Amino acid sequence: MFNNNKYPKTLLLSAAIGSVGLGLSFQASADQYSDAAQKWIDEAFKNSTLSKEEQMKEMEWFIKAAEQFRGMDINVVSETIATHEYESKVLAEAFSEITGINLTHTLIQEGDVIEKLQTQMQSGRNIYDGWVNDSDLIGTHFRYGKVMPVEDIMNGEGKDLTLPTLDLDDFIGLDFTTGPDGKLYQLPDQQFANLYWFRADWFEREDLKKQFKDIYGYELGVPVNWSAYEDIAEFFSVHVKEIDGKRVYGHMDYGKKDPSLGWRFTDAWFSMAGAGDKGLPNGLPVDEWGIRVDECHPVGASVSRGGATNGPAAVYATTKYVDWLEKYAPPEAQGMTFSEAGPVPAQGNIAQQIFWYTAFTASMIEDGLPVVNEDGTPKWRMAPSPRGPYWEEGMKLGYQDVGSWTFMKSTPKERRLAAWLYAQFTVSKTVSLEKTIAGLTPIRESDINSDAMTEMAPKLGGLVEFYRSPARVQWSPTGTNVPDYPKLAQLWWQYIAQAASGEATPQKALDGLAEAQDRIMERLERASVQETCGPKLNEPRDPQYWLDQPGAPKPKLDNEKPQGKTVRYEELLKTWEEARES
Repeated sequence: MFNNNKYPKTLLLSAAIGSVGLGLSFQASADQYSDAAQKWIDEAFKNSTLSKEEQMKEMEWFIKAAEQFRGMDINVVSETIATHEYESKVLAEAFSEITGINLTHTLIQEGDVIEKLQTQMQSGRNIYDGWVNDSDLIGTHFRYGKVMPVEDIMNGEGKDLTLPTLDLDDFIGLDFTTGPDGKLYQLPDQQFANLYWFRADWFEREDLKKQFKDIYGYELGVPVNWSAYEDIAEFFSVHVKEIDGKRVYGHMDYGKKDPSLGWRFTDAWFSMAGAGDKGLPNGLPVDEWGIRVDECHPVGASVSRGGATNGPAAVYATTKYVDWLEKYAPPEAQGMTFSEAGPVPAQGNIAQQIFWYTAFTASMIEDGLPVVNEDGTPKWRMAPSPRGPYWEEGMKLGYQDVGSWTFMKSTPKERRLAAWLYAQFTVSKTVSLEKTIAGLTPIRESDINSDAMTEMAPKLGGLVEFYRSPARVQWSPTGTNVPDYPKLAQLWWQYIAQAASGEATPQKALDGLAEAQDRIMERLERASVQETCGPKLNEPRDPQYWLDQPGAPKPKLDNEKPQGKTVRYEELLKTWEEARES
């Protein structure tokens, strides 16, 4: 459905290209951009899936396309992670020198990005010309009509300003940024998954393997289900306790009442337990937030309306979160936020973590860390997340963050198009492999399968193997069932905190959360503020009616702790490889 433009039949390269590096003082001003492009290719963009000639051809296209915008001051924004730091420090400068557009790439916290985006949506006042905004807001953008879909830019006002070599088929995350109408709304800029992390060196110790099998009756290995994860958490925290004279723990998490506590759950925790319905990239009709849709209309989060936010599987998932945090994590974890807890496993006393973002990979492979060998290889590995007892084949298994270029209709057209050029520059094949190496958040198939990533793989603890595996499609962002991400997401941390602190039981906390989500969707319905596919809530009825229906919400299992099951890491990699080859 996507239409990429073809290269013009003739691309006239500047006559100065042949004299790059000769130090001629009389270069024409028009040639400075080609010289700049050659300099950046030679010095900063050495790793690329394109040849240097192809890189230069791509840059010449940007130089030509940018002519009408030269001298403009353009401002874009994103959250602060390593990939965006690279864009802000390196790519913004490169783009400015190569195109003559003065590009400022501002970094702020994720919550501030959403807040400012809401302000622009509501006021119509242009705050930024381009946004790297999580695809978690796809349902919001699709319904409110405030965003200019990327596909409309490509086929309309930006048709002549769309990079011929953009190659959308090469992107691995387009399913996540496509609305229920089949239209591409956002362009992926970076991706990272939420996986299982473990100390591979400890798991291979013969004494620990024997001790584990003696106690639990099966092999110590990568947990396939939550039962095994719980057993391993207990094993290291309660039975092992110390390794090399240091107190160790079988689990790491965080529990402070803070907005990041909401991400801990909205980033697919319920789907990992099995609370939603089958379907990729998200469950239908009930998603991982527990919100049911009828066609494209949200109809409820409470079990009484057909949702699953407060159903047995969600209660189970919340109970396990609370129990594991209390019993098997370091005591200080309960008072930590996401950002405070993130660096803890690198300190060397955590055996495993069920909820770990691959965005931490770069910080986990630094020389001198207790979790890194002298040769630079990691003592740890990442693997697919274990699944809860309600999980069924065909469901998503975890979360994937997809920060994506997003453009607002309220941004003046000329400014939007100049920002669109920069967005394409940051994902172009000329620079995307270097950006992947810098931030380890790949977006292109070609980069993932490059020789450079093959060479890096042994030091990345399974990141490359995961992204090359067919399993990766089971990790996806929040989907289109969520009609207003900013309004609904802020409810989660407030109610989950009640369970985390012991103020309320998991059931009571989730009853409150489900009801609060329904109230917001009810207000959206009454106000008729969403252009398309707005909420149309079901009338409440006896929850048993819905629990008796196929799919989610699912009735409580008689046994929520089946036999623990593990697999050797080497066997896991082998199954991935076999699946790739078949």
